[in-house]
Amino acid sequence: MALHFLLPEVVQRSAVEAQPGDTVLLTGAEAHHAAAVRRVRVGEGVTVGDGRGTWLSGECESVSPREVVVRITARADIPAPVPRIVLAQALAKGDRDELAVQAATELGVDEILPWQAARSVSRWDAAKADKGRTRWAAIVREAAKQAHRAWVPDVAPLATAAELAARAAASHVIVLEPSADLRLSALSLSPRTREVILVVGPEGGIAPEELLLLQRAGATAARLGDTVLRTSTAGPAALAVLNAALGRW
Repeated sequence: MALHFLLPEVVQRSAVEAQPGDTVLLTGAEAHHAAAVRRVRVGEGVTVGDGRGTWLSGECESVSPREVVVRITARADIPAPVPRIVLAQALAKGDRDELAVQAATELGVDEILPWQAARSVSRWDAAKADKGRTRWAAIVREAAKQAHRAWVPDVAPLATAAELAARAAASHVIVLEPSADLRLSALSLSPRTREVILVVGPEGGIAPEELLLLQRAGATAARLGDTVLRTSTAGPAALAVLNAALGRW
């Protein structure tokens, strides 16, 4: 399979209009990665995207660490998946939340929502929230390239439980809760569902008051099986179940 690269934001607008026969440029860190790390060569086939559905196939005309020129040979416009799947991932200690974000991106999540849960050991103040969101966005971008995704997931601002509950009015919110009676595999989604939000708690689980708040807002509590998964594993596992149920896989 051809290597896949993402266009820098400064040239994404021109890529939206690119057609077979046109050229697009990889510059900055992406060009360096292509030339020095992945070692692409003149004449090699690659794919290039803007992270918003534009999918360009082409061949490298010139390669240098500062600029890679790709001559477009084919173009496809990939629609965004419906329903959208959002992962509301609680902040976790170490790199467990980042592992969840990386795997979820590879598995097809459409949005990442960092969640400051009551039992989160990791805490983001205003400064850490900006830095953390930027860090998660970088993880998402690299994972999306690795997975050859036409759409790069958004990373939303840090949310509270109350803000998650507010989204239940327009979305199907599923709280992953090991004590729930309902299995996720047995949950049916309405054909009219436009967005599914998977809520994953931190190491100590979701606090009872948070679970009650979400359920009163209309969220459904569901379990994955008879075991308790780590916060880094639960979201990706649930995504796999939904991918199969929704026909994505």
